[in-house]
Amino acid sequence: MDKHQSELLEKIRQQFDSAPYPRAPLEDFPRDIQYLYTQNFVTPYYLRNQKVINTEGKVILDAACGTGYHTLGLQVANPGAKIVGTDISEESVKLARTRLDYHGFKDVEFHALAIEELPKLGLEFDYIYAQEVLYLLPDPIAGLQAMKAVLKPDGIIRTNLNSSLQREHYYRAQEVFKMIGLFDRNPKEAEIAQVRQTMKALKDDALLKMNTWIPSQENDEEWFLMNYLIQGDKGFTVPEMFAALRSADLEFINMVAWPFWELTSLFVEPENLPVFLAMSLPSLSQEEKLHLFELLHPLHRLLDFWCGHPDAASPVVPPGEWTDADWQNVKVYLHPQMQASEPREMLLACANEIKIFPISPYLPFVTDPTLVMDSAVAACIVPLLDSPQSMPSLVEYWQKIRPLQPDSLQPQNPETAFETVKQILTTLEQLGYVLLESSLGEG
Repeated sequence: MDKHQSELLEKIRQQFDSAPYPRAPLEDFPRDIQYLYTQNFVTPYYLRNQKVINTEGKVILDAACGTGYHTLGLQVANPGAKIVGTDISEESVKLARTRLDYHGFKDVEFHALAIEELPKLGLEFDYIYAQEVLYLLPDPIAGLQAMKAVLKPDGIIRTNLNSSLQREHYYRAQEVFKMIGLFDRNPKEAEIAQVRQTMKALKDDALLKMNTWIPSQENDEEWFLMNYLIQGDKGFTVPEMFAALRSADLEFINMVAWPFWELTSLFVEPENLPVFLAMSLPSLSQEEKLHLFELLHPLHRLLDFWCGHPDAASPVVPPGEWTDADWQNVKVYLHPQMQASEPREMLLACANEIKIFPISPYLPFVTDPTLVMDSAVAACIVPLLDSPQSMPSLVEYWQKIRPLQPDSLQPQNPETAFETVKQILTTLEQLGYVLLESSLGEG
């Protein structure tokens, strides 16, 4: 690391020593199921391998843990896992220790350590979570390489980069405040006041003010520091993200919110595209499709993604390609976060009281906010609340709760019950509510 990089890293450390992030109150406890869904190691592991993993005994790293709110989320979402937190800021680490202790998690291990120094821990991790840090590092590739060095062979990394296209106006603002010297030292109250005065002094139709100033955030010091005055902030495009992964010899798995990166969703009639688009889009690589999405619609501030060692993924055949014989050997699970008390009670109420279950509030990747589950679907998967089930056992259960055909009142035959359950599970798996573990490719 050269002198300039060392100086920048020290400025970053000083900024987070004086303004630890995030400023979540100590008593805040992560209960949002959508948030915990993405914190759960089961989610990306299943996405890559179509296998359900038990978090008991897994070792999880929260790299750049800050004040420990996400560390707490990782602990809650991954029961039985060993959690380790690291951060370059000693003050942040102290707050993180206090937070986890306050909530009764006393065996979480913390270290004041830069990401580049992770190999010093002498540990290997099943899952590494590095939120809002990679884009601050003087050399993001070195950060990726350090995480790879401590990642188990089948482990997964979740990290992210700021989008240069979505954040372009804030990067212009940062250049303005660098020019007037507000980045020369660790920005504090005086620098925040100068930014506030400058932005309020601009005319409302000045483009920088129109695109960055949010009056409701005027008194939020953290917002100023994380947008106008953050040391080391850099933006990236999708091709630059993929180039960094190739340089670090890591393999892209998927974007964390992958359904919201669906290119065809940007078109009025996805099934009726102009001929040249309809012909060219299928031939694009995953990288090209994601880049085209960000060029057309730079919606996402973060390029938030999962990655891992090359060739670590298991061969996966999607359920849509399974034969009926394949389905006979499927094991069905509820996603662990769907076992939480609220969705559990909603599922039972839906099945027993013929109520509608609003499923979309619990699943972070559902693109239709009005999505609901009806009582018949709920009744079909109630056994999953107790334990994973085989496909034949769910079909048998379905025949017991729906013994007659609704249209003819004739006995429900096994073939029709099988097709119905298969359709229900296929839909729920696509939404992420259930997980389907197949014996395909084994042996």
